[in-house]
Amino acid sequence: MRFKKLNQKTISHYACLVAGAAILSFGLFNVHSQSQITEGGVLGMTLFLYHWTGISPGIFSFLLDMTCYVVGFRLLGTAFLKNAVFATCCYALFYRLWEFIGPLLPSFSGQPLVAALLGGLFVGTGAGLIVSKGGASGGDDALALIIHKVTGWKIARAYFFTDFVVLMLSLTYIPPVKILFSLLTVSLSSKVIDLLHRRLSEPAAQKV
Repeated sequence: MRFKKLNQKTISHYACLVAGAAILSFGLFNVHSQSQITEGGVLGMTLFLYHWTGISPGIFSFLLDMTCYVVGFRLLGTAFLKNAVFATCCYALFYRLWEFIGPLLPSFSGQPLVAALLGGLFVGTGAGLIVSKGGASGGDDALALIIHKVTGWKIARAYFFTDFVVLMLSLTYIPPVKILFSLLTVSLSSKVIDLLHRRLSEPAAQKV
């Protein structure tokens, strides 16, 4: 009976990570990418560095993500790394699937407010499910968890802080109007992430 309960708990844990990766990648591809919503966090920093250095975002993304994962492993332990690797792989596979299928939602490029709100809900729900189980889909999630661990800040504040800093830097090459809508979407997503993290996270779940 104990083994059966453990199996159910493990299945629920990884199902949450898979669902989070699917929802997050769906939102980023079908809303953010199609509507050209500017990103904050690690992804936004790679775009900022690319603009001013000309070095591929792929290189900066790898370096920044790996740095965040290494620091996360040292501060959060093996469970974090296992969950993060699993969620990251799921995210990459799902994103490739959405690319293969093509956009399933209409473009909201002409409706930036709708795009910002809808994108924030998708990202917040997807990332929230992943983070609540001690995982990360990329450097952004890992960095937020690190800040949360070190400072004791709420997850929402940790996410918004990194997004806000990067978006302010992005004002050097991106129109203020686009930054405004990006601030709206990251504000919403950080609140949703915090809500799910408080409702769903269980210390034992991170040890699965």
